[in-house]
Amino acid sequence: MSRHVILTGEEHGTLRVRTEASGELGDAVMTSFTVPFEFRRIQHDFPILFRRDIDTGRFSALALLGFESGENLFLQDGRWIADYKPLAMAIQPFLLGRSASGDGPSQVHIDLDHPRVSNNEDGVLLFDSSGRPTPFVEQIGEMLSELDAGYRASEGFFAALDRYDLLEPFALDVELEDGSKHRMVGYHLINEERLRTLEPDAIAELHSDGHLMPIFMALASLSNLPKLIALKSRGDRNG
Repeated sequence: MSRHVILTGEEHGTLRVRTEASGELGDAVMTSFTVPFEFRRIQHDFPILFRRDIDTGRFSALALLGFESGENLFLQDGRWIADYKPLAMAIQPFLLGRSASGDGPSQVHIDLDHPRVSNNEDGVLLFDSSGRPTPFVEQIGEMLSELDAGYRASEGFFAALDRYDLLEPFALDVELEDGSKHRMVGYHLINEERLRTLEPDAIAELHSDGHLMPIFMALASLSNLPKLIALKSRGDRNG
């Protein structure tokens, strides 16, 4: 369940948010939503895959963190071992809200039922004694704005991938050191061969529209798959 409300100093002056890495606090996830502008940061640690929503037919981008539901291989012994944490995870339990009409400025909302929300001494205060947002909240606001702008801009990116038929289905058979196997299906990735054969005008268009860099970042991110498999093998061997 979720209980989203507008974050205000009057209502939430004593509220705190726990920021440590923990499965119980929401970090035990196999994938994290991401957007093209974030791919440069994501590709350093995580493979970037794409998935089509069955109901809408629309694609979204995902940072791959594990191979099974609820598995995050970058969460170990209460520590986040990657250099970067995807924005969609780092902003929890906050989100950006707008009026029903979509007009007017956006507002920071908080999910009061999220496990990171604390009413005791655990966590970071959201407001100071004068009711002003703390630097933590200001930083969250910046991240929310970044993610929102990236989401809005991603429509053109996915339209370009569709226009040039640059996504192909992807299946991965993961064989661990102990001989066990895991199969991943239902994802897509950039069709590198199709990208290579695009006409120069198409490449120029992708570049001028700002789509070429995230495409290359998504391709580069796949070099992280062996690292992820190694993390899985070590975890299963030590488990």
